[in-house]
Amino acid sequence: MHTHITMKEMPESEKPYEKCIQRGAKGLSDAELLAVILRTGTVQRTSLQTAQQLLRGGEGNLLNLVNMTIEEMQEIPGIGQVKAAQMKCVAELAMRIARTRRAVKISLNQPESVAGYYMETLRHESKEKLLLAMFDAKCNLLGDEVISVGTVNHSLVSPREVFLKALQYKAVHIVMLHNHPSGDPTPSEADKLVTKRIAACGEMMDIVLADHIIIGDNSYISFREKGLLG
Repeated sequence: MHTHITMKEMPESEKPYEKCIQRGAKGLSDAELLAVILRTGTVQRTSLQTAQQLLRGGEGNLLNLVNMTIEEMQEIPGIGQVKAAQMKCVAELAMRIARTRRAVKISLNQPESVAGYYMETLRHESKEKLLLAMFDAKCNLLGDEVISVGTVNHSLVSPREVFLKALQYKAVHIVMLHNHPSGDPTPSEADKLVTKRIAACGEMMDIVLADHIIIGDNSYISFREKGLLG
């Protein structure tokens, strides 16, 4: 007969919260980190077992926190609406921390740094999303705006909307970024047409299209690096 072991019955050295205090957060597994945040489990399972089940579905790792919806998380025993919301907030915080660390290294001369900054923002999107990143004369990032959601098509992406945003931010350089939900960042003919159209308009307005970066699954393609801007 299986005997359920509660968190209280576990040795002090094995309880996630106590381990964190004694060894620091770095000494905890992914499941143990989540268990500390979940705090409580159910009558049948500990918070650690609940965390382990959360990590088993989907990607089979911490990316589940990004990809699963609040409703999907609530299907796991022990995770209600509040805990599901907490998990989604943890995922969002992780992505924002990653972006903040990369922000100080972002450089127009290094497409990899721009792609890295936006990687976590775009790679998990289920639809194509076009972002416009705007820079000043010293190549400092001024901000970014979502231009369109859906297929990035030259007939749907309006140069007017792009350059209204650029003028609003007083940008001197702009970078277009969008994701390919398939994970393959290879540019399509539509991507190339959009790039040529925006670059040509930018030349007339003295606002340089410095790059168009397509984000895939932990990969990217830079039009600048590939010599596709002209």
